[in-house]
Amino acid sequence: MKLISLRSIVVAALVFCGLLFAVGWFTRNDPSEDPYVKVLGGGFMFNYRQGEVFYGFTAQVMRPLASGSIIEATFEDPAGGAPLVVSERVSTMTDRYALRTPPVRGVEAKKPYKVSIRVYDREKISMIWETDTTFASQISDLVVPDKPLTIGPGYHLNPD
Repeated sequence: MKLISLRSIVVAALVFCGLLFAVGWFTRNDPSEDPYVKVLGGGFMFNYRQGEVFYGFTAQVMRPLASGSIIEATFEDPAGGAPLVVSERVSTMTDRYALRTPPVRGVEAKKPYKVSIRVYDREKISMIWETDTTFASQISDLVVPDKPLTIGPGYHLNPD
């Protein structure tokens, strides 16, 4: 009866490790194909108590960005004015960023509003990455009052 030698065990282990490495290599996800920023969610927010409507999104950094890089979003103005530009600097403290517009008016139900997202280097000289998306509201802003219904932290009725 022939015994298994130490050499045959080592060769079999190396072949097995090589096969596992090859399978892992061919089934891996290449991070260079991932977007720099992934939109996790977004849309329109209606605050009827304050009489405000705004829209925005939350994004997560998916690929490493240098600290100080700039995430910039250009929102279409529902009222038809100039685009609304909002930006935030990337920091090492978080990988999630929320960008939203100042209060807007003129929102129409089910109409898609364009948002352009760009990532710049820290000096905003060169653009690293860009994408476009749209957000639509299910309702128009006609349901929001022109003046706030309440004022102050205690939600006191607005005397106007």
